[in-house]
Amino acid sequence: MKQPPYAPGQPGWIRELGGTGLQVSAVCLGGGPLGSMPELFGREVSADDGVATVLATLDSPIRFIDTSNGYSDGESERRIGAALTEAGGVPEGVVIATKVDPAGRDYSGDRVRASVAESRERLGLDHLPLVHLHDPESFDFAEMSAPGGPVEALVQLRDAGEIGAIGLAGGRVQEIAKYLDLGVFDVLLVHNRWTLVDRSAGPLIEEAVRQGLGILNAAVYGGGILAFQSGGPTSYGYRPAPPETLAAVAEMRRVCADFRTELGTAALQFSLRDPRIASTIVGMSRPGRVARTLDLASAPLPDALWAALEALVPPAHTWLDAS
Repeated sequence: MKQPPYAPGQPGWIRELGGTGLQVSAVCLGGGPLGSMPELFGREVSADDGVATVLATLDSPIRFIDTSNGYSDGESERRIGAALTEAGGVPEGVVIATKVDPAGRDYSGDRVRASVAESRERLGLDHLPLVHLHDPESFDFAEMSAPGGPVEALVQLRDAGEIGAIGLAGGRVQEIAKYLDLGVFDVLLVHNRWTLVDRSAGPLIEEAVRQGLGILNAAVYGGGILAFQSGGPTSYGYRPAPPETLAAVAEMRRVCADFRTELGTAALQFSLRDPRIASTIVGMSRPGRVARTLDLASAPLPDALWAALEALVPPAHTWLDAS
């Protein structure tokens, strides 16, 4: 078996991000764990480990880094900024994306502008090439999309050239679909909803493709359950997984073993092999994880594996979209 076409160094490794003009690598460093969020990711991450992970990424074929204003109260951005300073700036061809976040319950237009300013300062960047509206689902859609609100503020920042492309990043697909229907975004980022065991983002992705948006896929391990060939958490998307999902995961592990691979490899490549997805965002917080992720992306897998796994996808569940 040969390396898959989306492996580092292969023609499919660098991809166009929709119509943004940005080119990104098939794998993206996800900055969620970098600032240390042990309540979600299970371990503390020191500043030294966070900076070292970014430096290892910059020295790898990964050309895309994703973070957010709100990750660890800005610590993820600070560590990325420290690494960029140590590296002498953003290397050629590397794209840094971030997200605007509310301050408490303040998700106003003014808050969006303040969030962008904070991110610029922490990252040490005069220009942000891609900025997402982050997880707007917990706020009232009518207020978020009203004149003078956060959506309009983000559009104005883009149209004024103060930032580059704007994206929509969220998990609850029914709510995110309302924002997508506004027709103002350049990129869609989904998390936990397009994985080996959860396809609930399917219609959302299809609509984004129809609109010509770039597609990013995050949390392909569902919060960790799909990263392990044995053991690991029994939650999916940071909530208790339903019995059907647990049963599917167990059977998928067995199938992967039969094909002499592991579930984590298949979970990553499920997203990488989807031609609609420009980049798959993988959270990393150790320098060694960078090389390990690239090894998983490069592992040859037989075509028959995918048919066997597809037969095990559990029925669609709406519980993930419950508030």
